[in-house]
Amino acid sequence: MSLEISRKPRIFNAKHNKLAIVASKYNEVYSDGLVDNAIEELSELLPQARVDLIRVPGAFEIPVVIKSLLELEQPICAIALGVIIQGETAHADLVARSVIDALQQLSLDYTTPVINEVLLVADEAQAHVRCLGDELNRGIEAARAAASMVEIFSELDRGGSLRTQPKDA
Repeated sequence: MSLEISRKPRIFNAKHNKLAIVASKYNEVYSDGLVDNAIEELSELLPQARVDLIRVPGAFEIPVVIKSLLELEQPICAIALGVIIQGETAHADLVARSVIDALQQLSLDYTTPVINEVLLVADEAQAHVRCLGDELNRGIEAARAAASMVEIFSELDRGGSLRTQPKDA
């Protein structure tokens, strides 16, 4: 992910100015770091945007809440934040794969950017660096990716008809 993003506030052409962050409560210290950094960065990059935050128990619950938001609230972008720390079994890998696949499918089905920063890390040291550190903070990167995608979709959707509901929704 490129870190070369303009620090200027963006003005986007959208009927709605709502973004949604859905974040896991599990591994809360690290998830809170992602959330705090993402919200702070979004307030600088998209100061006119309203950012709704919804906390869910764990990473596995993130996709179903994002799907509900996309159907009911229609945000211009959704951000998924969470931290999965590897254990001794394959459980973390299975949860991570399921979440990643579901988020990608939601983005495609609803033609809406869904930024995925549900992190799968080996240990708490990696979580600390990626969630609480200054050099490799994934919350900041999620906000930058969201701002970039909002800008891109604003340009693509000048006619206001880009976003769709899935046929089977």
